[in-house]
Amino acid sequence: MGRIYLSPPHVGGRERELLLDALDSGWIAPLGPHVDAFEREFAANIGVGHAAALSSGTAALHLALVLLNVGPGDYVITSTLTFAATVNAIRYVGATPVFIDSEEQSWNLDPSILDAALNDLDAKKRNVAAVVAVDIYGQCADYTKIAAVCAEHGIPLIEDAAEALGATHAGKPAGSFGRMGVFSFNGNKIITTSGGGMLVADDPELIAKARFLASQARDPAPHYEHSTVGYNYRMSNLLAAVGRGQLERLDERVRQRRAVNQAYREALADIDGIRFMPEAPRGCSTHWLTVIRIAADRFGIDRNTLHDHLQTHDIEARPTWKPMHRQPVFSEHPYYGGAVADGIFADGLCLPSGSNLGAEDMARIVDAIHAARGGR
Repeated sequence: MGRIYLSPPHVGGRERELLLDALDSGWIAPLGPHVDAFEREFAANIGVGHAAALSSGTAALHLALVLLNVGPGDYVITSTLTFAATVNAIRYVGATPVFIDSEEQSWNLDPSILDAALNDLDAKKRNVAAVVAVDIYGQCADYTKIAAVCAEHGIPLIEDAAEALGATHAGKPAGSFGRMGVFSFNGNKIITTSGGGMLVADDPELIAKARFLASQARDPAPHYEHSTVGYNYRMSNLLAAVGRGQLERLDERVRQRRAVNQAYREALADIDGIRFMPEAPRGCSTHWLTVIRIAADRFGIDRNTLHDHLQTHDIEARPTWKPMHRQPVFSEHPYYGGAVADGIFADGLCLPSGSNLGAEDMARIVDAIHAARGGR
C-alpha cells in the first residue's frame, strides 16, 4: 500500500498533449500562445472580462494590492483563518493587516464583524485601503453581505479565491466578486499548473498594468527602459499549456471532489464526535478539501491523536489553518472577533480529498479512523 496524499495532482493525456505542443513550438519562455489562450479561456470560464497568468497566487495577491496603491501607513482587512500567503502579500507592500474572525456557517470572514471593525478603524482615523476576503477550503464567503459592507464604507474588495476555483455564491463563480480576484494553481489545488496563479478583473486597465508590472515593468522602447519598479511574475508558456488541459476538466474535478466529500459523510455518519465543515446554502462548495472537527469527549481521542494515527498508516492529513492572529509573526496586529477560528483550528482536520481518490483508498482511510477510535 502506497502513501495516500492530501490533495495530489490529477493530470491526464490532454495536459501531456498540450505540453508537448508548447515544447515543439519553441515557446518555453514566460510568454507565448498558450499563456494568451489560458488567460482568455480562464476569464471566460469564471465570467470576468480579463485575466493575467502569473507565477503564483501570492504574486497575484501582491500585484492586486500594488494596483490599488496600498502601501505603508495603510490597513488591509483580511480573514484570520487563511494560509499565510494572504497576509504575506499585505506585508510585502508595507501595509498593516487587520484580522477578522470566521462565521460559523461557512468558516469564512464574518460580514458583521467586518462592518464593526471598519466602524472602529474609521473612528480611530485608520486608513483602510482594501479588504481581502478569503474563500476557505473550496467555499465562497458571503459576498452578498461583504460586498455591501465594503461599498457602504467605500473600501475596494479583493477576493482571494485561491482555494475555491469552481465554487459559486448566489449563482456567480468564485473570483468574480470585488475589484479583482486571485487564484492559485499550486500542485495541491483543484486544477494545477505545478506552480502558478491568475489575477482577474473586469477592468482591462488593471489587468494590462498587472501584465506590465509582472514583466519587469519594461517601458515601450527599443532598449531596456524602466520608469517604475517591476516584478518577474509572468507564467511560463509550458505551465499555461498544462493549465489549459486542466481547465477543460474543471467541472469534472468539482463533481469528483464533491463525491469524495459525500462518501466521507456517508461512511462516517455513525461515528459520534465528528462534524463536517458546513456548506452554506447560499452557494456551492467544491469541497477542495474535506474537513472534519473532532469532539474528543465523544469521539474518544483528540484531533492531534487522530492525525498522528493516520500518519502511522501512511495517510496524509493536516490540521486546519492556524489563525493568522495566533501566528508569531503576525500576533501583534489588530484582531476583531471571538473564538470561532480558534475553535476550528483546535479540533479541525483535513482529510485526503483528491479528485483521483479511489474506493480502496477511501475504505482504508475510513477503516483507520474507526480503528483509531476503537483503540483509544
